[in-house]
Amino acid sequence: MKRIILVVLLVSIAALAGIVRSYSKTGRSLGDLPHVVAGDSDSQGDVRDEIRKSYELAAGARVQVEGINGAVKIETSDTHTAEIYIERTAKSPEAMQRRKIVIEGTANSLKIRGEKGDVGFISRFFGSSPHEKVTLKLPRQIALVTQGVNGAVTVGEIDGPVEVQGVNGKVEIAQATGSAEFHGINGNISVALTRLEKEAVSLNGVNGNIELRLAEGVNVELEAHGMNGRVSSDLPDFVLDEQRHGNYRARIGTGGNSISANGINGNIRLSRTAAAVIKTETAKSKA
Repeated sequence: MKRIILVVLLVSIAALAGIVRSYSKTGRSLGDLPHVVAGDSDSQGDVRDEIRKSYELAAGARVQVEGINGAVKIETSDTHTAEIYIERTAKSPEAMQRRKIVIEGTANSLKIRGEKGDVGFISRFFGSSPHEKVTLKLPRQIALVTQGVNGAVTVGEIDGPVEVQGVNGKVEIAQATGSAEFHGINGNISVALTRLEKEAVSLNGVNGNIELRLAEGVNVELEAHGMNGRVSSDLPDFVLDEQRHGNYRARIGTGGNSISANGINGNIRLSRTAAAVIKTETAKSKA
């Protein structure tokens, strides 16, 4: 019995020595891990990584943000420069390497995506991943696409279309122009719409309430199927044509532009944009 215990002990010591030797051969230290700042303790982790970049974009450029484990905030203004700031936090330098951020930019497109890092199989699937917070300052004249975001998405005024898919959090868009698509959203949606195209808005698989703010003079026809909620509006030209077993058909103004909703677990409310309300109230006061 003593011999067996001694053999087990020697094997354990040899294995431990092998691990230490293997680690020393890698030559990796905290200083070898790029962009990582140690000792900055915060609510998300003990190491932090910052990414700052800027690109010049042409009017109407396509901006795509996907695979982000955290919130995305986008500010817009009358500029041609896209400013990128991404803060990443993790519990350890090794955890930081489990995911990476890839940024690709040209004059007509900007793509920011998160993807798996160059780590082993066990670490990739069983270790904790870094948390990301994306802040963008973009030109107003863009087409925006966001996909696979595990956090809230907040967007300023855009003179172009928006497409939002696979978001686990609320979605707020100050303005979209032309069209808007929302698919697989686990959270409330609030968006203002101006100058809509014929097939303007598509809503599919939304677990939350939806507020559509329409600019003055925008006429729409809404058709909803499979709703666990109701459709409402405080607009004087709103007409509810059909309400039956989770299916709705409604019209604002003369109709024409289409709003399609399917599989909505929440309410849909239509109202005017704040600018339209202020304009109406100002006209009334002058009268």
